[in-house]
Amino acid sequence: MKIHRFYVPDMNFEHNFWLKDGPILHQWTKVLRFRPGQEVVLFDGQQQDTQYKITEITNTEARLEYITDRDLQLPKRELYLFWSLLKKDKNDWVLQKCTELGVSHFIPLIADRSEKAGFNIERAQKIVIEASEQCGRSDIPRIRDAMHVTNAIEQYVDTMPLYICEQGSDNSTLPAEKIGILIGPEGGWSDAEKQLFKERHINHLSLHDFTLRAETASVIACGKLLQ
Repeated sequence: MKIHRFYVPDMNFEHNFWLKDGPILHQWTKVLRFRPGQEVVLFDGQQQDTQYKITEITNTEARLEYITDRDLQLPKRELYLFWSLLKKDKNDWVLQKCTELGVSHFIPLIADRSEKAGFNIERAQKIVIEASEQCGRSDIPRIRDAMHVTNAIEQYVDTMPLYICEQGSDNSTLPAEKIGILIGPEGGWSDAEKQLFKERHINHLSLHDFTLRAETASVIACGKLLQ
């Protein structure tokens, strides 16, 4: 039977205690219909990933009995995904799937040819929390507000190797620990942006022989670098 996981930041993980988190209890009692005997996993996104048994439960509190601490499941490298904002629900899809693959940091970009400029960071945080709960990872990716490509390059170029992901690029030797990848808009990077990448000596990373949609490129790149 699948054991459901729940993100509970800033909680004191005791062996046996009463949980009184309103939103979680609502989900347990009204949505999942949990009963005594049900087992759950709570994690704080940093150091704790612990399995409990529900011994008593009401609409306002649940008594949890400690079972075991679980091994932390963390990404193999620290990957920053810089992606140009997309239309409709494509951004949600990128956030969900790339969280499942192990992206550590999401930085939405406003490029010259971006299809969208607005970004709802609260919605994005809910998406990555739910994806982390479901996929079994023990941490929560960090998300920044949308920023212009130029600002992103200037802020991050000296802190880690950055790579432009595009068709027909020359592959370079990639570092093992920390890396940033940039995914452009559907219309491609502008001439001004390409000149900026050249001036700042941004490397290129080939993903595929065919031209990929931006959301597909995001998943392919993350899958390659985090496998």
